[in-house]
Amino acid sequence: MRLILLALLVLTFSTHAEEDLSAKAWLKNLSQAMRDKQFKVSIIQLQADHIRPLVYIHGIVDNQEVALLEYLNDPPKNAIRVGSRVTFIEHDQPAYSVSAPRIQGVWPAALAGDISQLEQGYQFVIGGRSRIAGRPGQMIRLLAKDENRYDAQVWVDMETYLPLRFDTLNQEKQLLEQTMVVELFELSEPANILIEAAKQDWPAVINQAERTDGKNWQFTWLPQGFDVVVRDHHRLIGIHEPVEYIALTDGLANVSVYVARSGENPLPNELLTRNGLSMVVVKVGGLEVVAIGKVPSETLERIANSLVLK
Repeated sequence: MRLILLALLVLTFSTHAEEDLSAKAWLKNLSQAMRDKQFKVSIIQLQADHIRPLVYIHGIVDNQEVALLEYLNDPPKNAIRVGSRVTFIEHDQPAYSVSAPRIQGVWPAALAGDISQLEQGYQFVIGGRSRIAGRPGQMIRLLAKDENRYDAQVWVDMETYLPLRFDTLNQEKQLLEQTMVVELFELSEPANILIEAAKQDWPAVINQAERTDGKNWQFTWLPQGFDVVVRDHHRLIGIHEPVEYIALTDGLANVSVYVARSGENPLPNELLTRNGLSMVVVKVGGLEVVAIGKVPSETLERIANSLVLK
């Protein structure tokens, strides 16, 4: 009987201790776990009528983070991160590497970064608890502080503090995108595939700053917390005119801006229609500015109209 009472006391204390955590504390624990823990997760991403199954493996090899993202449907496609180098391997093109702190396309990079930076655009609120992938999860709401972005919510595994589910909701509280774990394994040591990945001689990182003919486009307005993270200048398939590409993010929401000369060859339709994304096209003099992202269309229009050449 004493053992039973002791177990109940420990369980009660543990539950109360978890309840005492603030929403920000939960997110900080999540961020730490995503960087330090060794784990393998099977994931399903839902976006409108599209379902994408993924496998993500993370570990620490020789004191640096190593991760693998594998797309399970369609042609083979993998992404491997060793430290700050992310290498993309696809069946129809040579492997190439970029400098990045995270592999894009799984969880928002900010969830594994400085949580305080998200406070510029979001308020953190504790929600309810749910069982996901057979594990108890604590939901944390990330409520937009303005009308320029959407709400989000993340479920944190109460044992490992790893993410179990991440939702993006539009202003009508409709689900735009969901990333959900269906199976999670915490590992005691790095997976063998990560150890081998750390030994490989991957392609050199592409220096996106080395642009010989790119223009110095600047924004006179951006929503609070949004920053430029990528600038690129290239020619797209089917277009003879060069296209400027600028990527923006607030840590959760990503916005892509394309600038091309207006003419007989407009930007291709595949750039203008992305599943679950808002898109606006703005004419600026003799140029066509296209902004795409999971933010309200009014935000995209204001961003596009604020673009100036300096």
